[in-house]
Order: sequence, then C-alpha cells, then structure tokens
Amino acid sequence: MARILIVDDAKFMRLTLSNILQKGGHELVGEAENGQQAVEMFEGEQPELVTMDITMPELNGLDALKKILSNNPKAKIVMCSAMGQQKMVVEAIEAGAKDFIVKPFDESRVLEAINRVLG
Repeated sequence: MARILIVDDAKFMRLTLSNILQKGGHELVGEAENGQQAVEMFEGEQPELVTMDITMPELNGLDALKKILSNNPKAKIVMCSAMGQQKMVVEAIEAGAKDFIVKPFDESRVLEAINRVLG
C-alpha cells in the first residue's frame, strides 16, 4: 500500500487519521503539525500521498499545497476540511489537490478517497 504523510495541527486528528490509514494497510512516513513542517517532511520522505489540513499555524494547508506542488507537480495531496470550508476546498482543488475529506472523519470515506487518488 502507500507511504503517507499526515499533516494536521490537532494531535487527535493526526491520531484518528493514522489509525484509519493503518487499518487500511497504509504506511505512515510521518506527521507534521503545520504547513512548514509538511513542506520540509515531504522533501525528506517523498511520500506517495499527503493528507493536508487547511487551517494551521505558520503556513496554512493551501500555501503548503502550493509550495509542495511547485517543487513536485506530481505530488498527490488530499485536503482535510471542517464543515463550512467549501470555498477553501474549491480553491485547494483548483490549486492541484486531488480530493478532500471532511472532518469528523468517516473511515470508509477516508479510505475510499485515498484509494481513488492512489489509483
């Protein structure tokens, strides 16, 4: 299965996603708690996929998405959004995100989105 980097400023959300992904047979290459860490960890780990929260300190998910894609146009990034962030999700998809998942996470929806993006 895929090597995945989880990016979210909330430890609880990273833990929840981590459990879902590992149950789905994926390998976690790391966790970042802000967009700046995400960009650095992406370079070092070269994950096959990134789950990226939108609202984070230091560098938000949208800006981190754009930075990663400018260096690695083939990067596969799935945005994670809370309800009511549709405008930002649309912006992220237009900027190159492959899909999005909504919090609170639904296990089957998360794995379905991840597997679809991985193709």
